[in-house]
Amino acid sequence: MARIAFFELEGWEEPYIKRELGDHDLILERNPLTPEYLKELKDVDVLSVFIYSRIDEEVLSRLPKLRAIVTRSTGFDHIDTNACRNRGIAVFNVPAYGTSTVAEFIMLLILMLMRRIKDVERALQQPRFTVTEVRGHELAGKTIGIIGTGRIGSYVAKLAHAFGMKILAYDIRENEELKTRYGVRYVDLDTLLSSSDTITLHVPYTPQTHHLINRNNIKKVKKGAIIVNTARGGLIETEALIEALEAGIVGGAALDVVEGEWVLREENDIVHGSRSFSPEELRKGLEVHLLMKYPNVILTPHIAYNTWEAVQRILDTTIKTIKGFLEGKEMPNRVV
Repeated sequence: MARIAFFELEGWEEPYIKRELGDHDLILERNPLTPEYLKELKDVDVLSVFIYSRIDEEVLSRLPKLRAIVTRSTGFDHIDTNACRNRGIAVFNVPAYGTSTVAEFIMLLILMLMRRIKDVERALQQPRFTVTEVRGHELAGKTIGIIGTGRIGSYVAKLAHAFGMKILAYDIRENEELKTRYGVRYVDLDTLLSSSDTITLHVPYTPQTHHLINRNNIKKVKKGAIIVNTARGGLIETEALIEALEAGIVGGAALDVVEGEWVLREENDIVHGSRSFSPEELRKGLEVHLLMKYPNVILTPHIAYNTWEAVQRILDTTIKTIKGFLEGKEMPNRVV
């Protein structure tokens, strides 16, 4: 029997977990993992978290029996993978739960920007308005630039093709099927930025992709293009995006992830002083508040994955991964 701890659960998940893993010693928590929980976790074998639990060297040092971490997300930048590797702790993610879910949400965000939905909402609050004030653009014939053509990026290409869009892509590996089926043309990043009406990001956040869109290359963006990011906030340099919006280089942005999203979720902690924040964290949080004021910016709270179908797939994959690990199987979603 193993000791397994889950954090950031929703209520409906708990009976499901008890049914599937009831022969193990379970800890089920709805809050993110914070230091006050660490005492009761000293004997934990397997830990499952979502993106708001940060697993760093300090946390790992207080979990001496930990053998595996299963994050219920595709991204795993909230986990210090090098520290896990050094300690012999396996790390697993859920790589394929939200392919259609996230891609659908991306097309929704693109349509909202192109059809100026925020302007429409504001116009309806006025005593009178004319339709010319809220006239938008259609997708057919426009060019979408997809940065990263993995599972989600490939599905975005499929949907964009259905809308009649031209498709450019940038990736270190070219997907031949996308070229054949949807007419995707692979180009370098600068060409994609300068030629696309819509730019959408689908790469993992790593030291190599940190600020992939930055103060230097954002100037190359086609004037009036829109940028959509549902991957990780650190892919875009927030200051550069704000400057590009001010200069009219970028025509709009839809961001489900931002560099300062941690601070936004923890504003009460700032007010009450229950957790200390670095000057850099606070600066990023203020930048996000500034972005909220732009009429051509849509911010959503990291919810592109958030459908009932997707969260069920996440839980099923998590349980299957834990069972497989405990049975000594080599699981394909192991990242460390």
